[in-house]
Amino acid sequence: MNIQYPGYFLSFEGIDGAGKSTHIEAFGELLKQQYPNREVVMTREPGGTPLGEQLRKLLLDAPMNLETEALLMFAARREHIAQVIEPALQAGKIVISDRFTDASFAYQGGGRGLSLEKLSALEMWVQGRTGGVLLQPNLTILFDLPGAIAEARRSQVRAPDKFEQMDLNFFERVRQEYLRRAKADPKRFHLVDATQTREAIWEELKSLPLDI
Repeated sequence: MNIQYPGYFLSFEGIDGAGKSTHIEAFGELLKQQYPNREVVMTREPGGTPLGEQLRKLLLDAPMNLETEALLMFAARREHIAQVIEPALQAGKIVISDRFTDASFAYQGGGRGLSLEKLSALEMWVQGRTGGVLLQPNLTILFDLPGAIAEARRSQVRAPDKFEQMDLNFFERVRQEYLRRAKADPKRFHLVDATQTREAIWEELKSLPLDI
């Protein structure tokens, strides 16, 4: 069960190269137009706070033990929730985050092989409240794309971070864990076929039924 707030929480997810970053800013602008009386907060993970941004640089570039990586991800998330996400939701704002906990399960769990039980324990510790209630997005928009297509797209962009340098098998494992999470929680996830044209995806996003 998820925590209920006056605000509304969305996350954008997908493997690197799936195209979520192409649409997230425009989607934020769309919601500002549709809900002029609600402030829209755009944020990202890892990051979102001064401390989180410092941890982001370490997480994306520095080699480290897998469990250290997961612990730092959730440390950045705890700060993000405390300083940005929870206060905004309590104030009735709309929060759009470029990645949230699903990314940890997909990348550290599916991709890198960390125990999902350990990740679930961290999730409950960082996002849980009395009675087993979790802070989760109201809606997670998952951009699904085969690893080979995403790899071709990534090769056309800036210098890759340590995750973007991983091989095709890694990203297929990441993708499959995302899909497993989506299947396990279909009410929260909206799956976008990211092989569509940019225009078709944008039309789909504009027509999403949001309960804001």
